[in-house]
Amino acid sequence: MAGKRKAKRVMKPREDLSKPSPWRLQHGPVGEPVREADPETGLPVVHRRAVDTLGQMLANGTITQEMHDAGAYFRSLFRTAALDSMTTSALLRLPGKTAEHLAEHSVDARRRVAIALDALGGHDSAGGSCAWHVLGLECSVREWAMRQGWSGRPIGAPQAQGILIATLGVLAGHFGLVMAPRAA
Repeated sequence: MAGKRKAKRVMKPREDLSKPSPWRLQHGPVGEPVREADPETGLPVVHRRAVDTLGQMLANGTITQEMHDAGAYFRSLFRTAALDSMTTSALLRLPGKTAEHLAEHSVDARRRVAIALDALGGHDSAGGSCAWHVLGLECSVREWAMRQGWSGRPIGAPQAQGILIATLGVLAGHFGLVMAPRAA
């Protein structure tokens, strides 16, 4: 067996979660690994748990089911549109690509995200910025408030949560998940 060399194993350094990152997902660092047996195969598996901000707000009674669903729908559109690496200035194009290279469902999702942002007052509004960063990019509310805020101005955490709640309310109405009250 001469001539065969053992390949060197290259280890990547672990991310230091104690250091601040530019943007963390809204669930922050994930929990410790949990080892269990896969119910179908019986083989050992390792998984981690993460907390969903919208799910936690729903469980606390801070938002309604319709608001939760609106936020989840916006997040789904955002992912389908593949907007996680883009700025808000060019929703219908990718750097170096034309719209004809995008899948039709991605173009439609981008159009729906753009319309939803317009319903929130545009991407430069407080609601638009919150939707883009907290719902779309999955940043934590606290981190969005400190780093991005509204038009680059940091805002307090309670105000940021209020902006998120208002944003979810507008999106719930925009997506038709709640009925508008009738004028008396």
